Parts: sequence; C-alpha cells; structure tokens
Amino acid sequence: MQPGYPGQDPHDQQPHQDPTAPQPDPYAQPPAAPYGQQPTSGQPYGQQPPAAPYGQQPPAAPYGQQPYQDPYGQQQPYGGAPTYPNAGYPQAGGQNNTLGLVSMILGIASIPLVCCLYLGIPVGIAGVITGYLARQKAAQGQASNAGQAKAGLICGAIGAVLGILVLILGIIANVSLPTEP
Repeated sequence: MQPGYPGQDPHDQQPHQDPTAPQPDPYAQPPAAPYGQQPTSGQPYGQQPPAAPYGQQPPAAPYGQQPYQDPYGQQQPYGGAPTYPNAGYPQAGGQNNTLGLVSMILGIASIPLVCCLYLGIPVGIAGVITGYLARQKAAQGQASNAGQAKAGLICGAIGAVLGILVLILGIIANVSLPTEP
C-alpha cells in the first residue's frame, strides 16, 4: 500500500483526470474519503489525535498500532564520539585494591619457588602478611577484593609451609631436591 491520503494517487498520476480542470490547493484540507471509504480523523498516516479534554479516555489506536516515535530524535551529531562516565580518567576516591592483588601474586608465586633455593619461604610469608592486611582493608570497606586477599593468604601459607617442610627434609633426612633437569 502506498502512502498518502485515502483516494489519492501517491505519484499524482491519475489517468482519468481532465488536464483543463482546476487543480486542488496543495495547502487545503484533504478531500473527503471517496468511494464509500470511512472518513479519516484528519490525522495523516494513522497518527493519534490530541488528548481528549476533561479527563476523558483518548480513543484507542486501531488494530493495536503503536504511537509514532521519532527514531532520529536522540542521535548525536555527525562525528560526535560517544561519551562514557570517567572515560580515560582515574576514579576519584575509588577503592584501593593493590594490596590484595600483590598478596595473590606473592602467594601463588611462593608455591613453585619452594624448589628454587628455598625462596618460597620468604615469598610465602610476604604473601601471608599482605593477604592479612588486604583482608583488613576489605573488612573496613576500603577495598573490594576480599577474594584476592584470601587467595593470597592461603597460597602464601601453603608456599611457606612447603618451604619449611623441604628445609626440614633437607637438614634432617639429607634429602635434596634435584637442581638439574
């Protein structure tokens, strides 16, 4: 179906029109609906009439049609980049999550470092201490990474205990870890 008023040819090509007949005024109201069609409310393209006065309910849209919404009304101008809050800028007064991350890194690194000249013991102890401090900060609300702090605390304790066990086995049982592949 072509757009336009009912009874009008959308391309102004009506074959039975007399060329000498007076042309209708393009700014005038549309003509009444010819050929037994229902008259329109004066709103082209199915638009809703203005709201009814005195609290009356407005007429429902025919056949479940939705009211017209302009899809181009909220677009940004050409060449405008989208903006995001705090894009590229550090957060002011944000969470300090560095201690929990350091704790987790030290705790995880302490486990394989047990085999490397007993480096797992001091690294594991450092992971336990930083994990404890990070959990305190998370409990006070100054950090939001309590899970990382807990992982660093546990892995650091495992690394330190393994390092102490390897040290005891090396001293008492004279067991040495292989240093060459």
